[in-house]
Amino acid sequence: MRVHYLWLLLILGHVASARYSSANDWTVDHPQTLFAWEGACIRIPCKYKTPLPKARLDNILLFQNYEFDKATKKFTGTVLYNATKTEKDPESELYLSKQGRVTFLGNRIDNCTLKIHPIRANDSGNLGLRMTAGTERWMEPIHLNVSEKPFQPYIQMPSEIRESQSVTLTCGLNFSCFGYDILLKWFLEDSEITSITSSVTSITSSVTSSIKNVYTESKLTFQPKWTDHGKSVKCQVQHSSKVLSERTVRLDVKYTPKLEIKVNPTEVEKNNSVTMTCRVNSSNPKLRTVAVSWFKDGRPLEDQELEQEQQMSKLILHSVTKDMRGKYRCQASNDIGPGESEEVELTVHYAPEPSRVHIYPSPAEEGQSVELICESLASPSATNYTWYHNRKPIPGDTQEKLRIPKVSPWHAGNYSCLAENRLGHGKIDQEAKLDVHYAPKAVTTVIQSFTPILEGDSVTLVCRYNSSNPDVTSYRWNPQGSGSVLKPGVLRIQKVTWDSMPVSCAACNHKCSWALPVILNVHYAPRDVKVLKVSPASEIRAGQRVLLQCDFAESNPAEVRFFWKKNGSLVQEGRYLSFGSVSPEDSGNYNCMVNNSIGETLSQAWNLQVLYAPRRLRVSISPGDHVMEGKKATLSCESDANPPISQYTWFDSSGQDLHSSGQKLRLEPLEVQHTGSYRCKGTNGIGTGESPPSTLTVYYSPETIGKRVALGLGFCLTICILAIWGMKIQKKWKQNRSQQGLQENSSGQSFFVRNKKARRTPLSEGPQSQGCYNPAMDDTVSYAILRFPESDTHNTGDAGTPATRAPPPNNSDSVTYSVIQKRPMGDYENVNPSCPEDESIHYSELVQFGAGKRPQAKEDVDYVTLKH
Repeated sequence: MRVHYLWLLLILGHVASARYSSANDWTVDHPQTLFAWEGACIRIPCKYKTPLPKARLDNILLFQNYEFDKATKKFTGTVLYNATKTEKDPESELYLSKQGRVTFLGNRIDNCTLKIHPIRANDSGNLGLRMTAGTERWMEPIHLNVSEKPFQPYIQMPSEIRESQSVTLTCGLNFSCFGYDILLKWFLEDSEITSITSSVTSITSSVTSSIKNVYTESKLTFQPKWTDHGKSVKCQVQHSSKVLSERTVRLDVKYTPKLEIKVNPTEVEKNNSVTMTCRVNSSNPKLRTVAVSWFKDGRPLEDQELEQEQQMSKLILHSVTKDMRGKYRCQASNDIGPGESEEVELTVHYAPEPSRVHIYPSPAEEGQSVELICESLASPSATNYTWYHNRKPIPGDTQEKLRIPKVSPWHAGNYSCLAENRLGHGKIDQEAKLDVHYAPKAVTTVIQSFTPILEGDSVTLVCRYNSSNPDVTSYRWNPQGSGSVLKPGVLRIQKVTWDSMPVSCAACNHKCSWALPVILNVHYAPRDVKVLKVSPASEIRAGQRVLLQCDFAESNPAEVRFFWKKNGSLVQEGRYLSFGSVSPEDSGNYNCMVNNSIGETLSQAWNLQVLYAPRRLRVSISPGDHVMEGKKATLSCESDANPPISQYTWFDSSGQDLHSSGQKLRLEPLEVQHTGSYRCKGTNGIGTGESPPSTLTVYYSPETIGKRVALGLGFCLTICILAIWGMKIQKKWKQNRSQQGLQENSSGQSFFVRNKKARRTPLSEGPQSQGCYNPAMDDTVSYAILRFPESDTHNTGDAGTPATRAPPPNNSDSVTYSVIQKRPMGDYENVNPSCPEDESIHYSELVQFGAGKRPQAKEDVDYVTLKH
């Protein structure tokens, strides 16, 4: 081994002399020595750091048996691996390149890990790892220890191993190479130890391959027994189920002395002798002293005869008594601690001692299982027992235990027993009393009031019982709070209700016994009276058959009578109220009343709601049926319907739909064209109804009438002008005709005759706008020519009688002017007295056509005003 170390120092010194000035800045870490054997492989974990932080390896070589040539200043030797940077730069990626037996697992940054597989024995020694990064170079020696055969593993164990204490053994091998797996197995006396082996806590294996160490380990943790002392433990190295090497160690288990005790005989009658022997079978380390200690029932024995020998001790008991019965053991000590033997029991036979009775439980509850035990020390145990109840034998029970499955009050009393074995009879020491507790019995609730009980009365109840052990201490009532307690066991219920619950009481000691509930049977008027609709099942429509039922929940007494009321008035008697064909008039609030001998109860009002189609529809007009144009009118469709009308339809006098679906129809602003009749139609979920027509009259406003009068006057004036021109033309035409006629006749006279104008009846009697007389509305004036025979005499008779004609006062050329009288104002329609009269004067001239010139007009002419 020294040779190897000297060789290593020489190589290191040689390499140090060959380093460049910057070599001190390189850092290379790897295990100091790597171990392997012929045919295996070696993995060399390696990390490096170049002087320049960003430098990358350009070249890496692995030499075997290398030397430094001072002449060339280069290293020479067998090259196992040579890798130079190529154009493809993997940067931090692994090269994973293999040359021969060597695989480079590192990179150009910081990893120089190598693997040699297979490894050979002549590879043992130093390898040189030459790395170049730019101008920086480094040679790193790596020492290999390769043997021809697999070397043994090492086993590490603690300095002291004690029985039953957990201990860990470590088996290790300074070898680990990926691709050449090895397995470490444990054996105890040629029996393989696994994780399921008794006393083994765990077996763990680990492989470590770092720049500091390369090894494989297996840890065995177990609790050794004292019997494992001196046994061999073997660690075996396996590869592909083949044993490569192994190492064996022997266990040195420290333990306390192991003793063995024997008693002869184990059963003895009183006054005989007994010998006990204690032997030390094993101890590691040896005993401190030869003395052995004895114990009885856990206490050290003193003042007893002992015989001490090498690794053995004897205990001799003379004339044993019953007190010497018990469990014996012996004890010895070494440096680890005291060791104890197993316990052996010494039995001393004797007749039964005076007996005592134990009762479980005591006191006992009624119905419980009770066990009585007869206690009487005897060896051998008593084989026959006699039981006594109140000093009277209990036949049939001869066992140590007397069991009562369900104890009752009559089981109470004093119990005793007498034990017997083959050595004789015992005696009765003392009696035991069995106390049986039970709840109060025959509990009843008694009503101390007059019956029947009416609603609102006061009731007194008393709780009674027959017997109790222990005595009754309290009473309970159910339901709680149903009344006031006058004294223990007496309850007073004030103003009992109709629905009073049954009342029960309980008499209590440590348990309570409840009496059967007592029904108070309170008499009361009918309760929860209500109206039920029997038919129809759904909504009620006019014309359907309706049946109502009067129902109630409770009544005491049960005999009742039924009555029906509508809106507070009595309708009929009986449980059912029937409508053969219900009508809207049947709607209203109905109550049913139920009475018995105690009183009567009225139900809540039940509203009978009859559904029917709209009826009694009419149209109301606001503000009235006569409205001036320009105002607004609101037409409302009033109806009687259930449910209310959901849709309205409006129609005018022609029956045309006005496309208004609301209850009200608003007309704004009104026009004369709105005059006419209107009607509405209403629809609900039941049907449809329609109203009769209502008439709306829209009259003209004063503004409209003024405009129309002005237009009429203009039209009348035009007619008048045309009429005047026509009259003139007609007059001229008549004059021409008259001249022709007069020429044919000797003489003639002409005058105007006015036709009588009939008065028109006004359109309405309502207030109308007033206007002035319209001449165009008057009749035209007809002209008549009266011919008079030329005679000297004329009468003053009618114009149509020739015989009465009088001669004109002067047959000479003369002119007579006629007076057209003014008509009264009442003779003209639409003439307002307030209108100013026309002051214009129209002249009417009667001309007598004849020979000669027209005479000059006289100055005494009468004028009249003609009203147009």
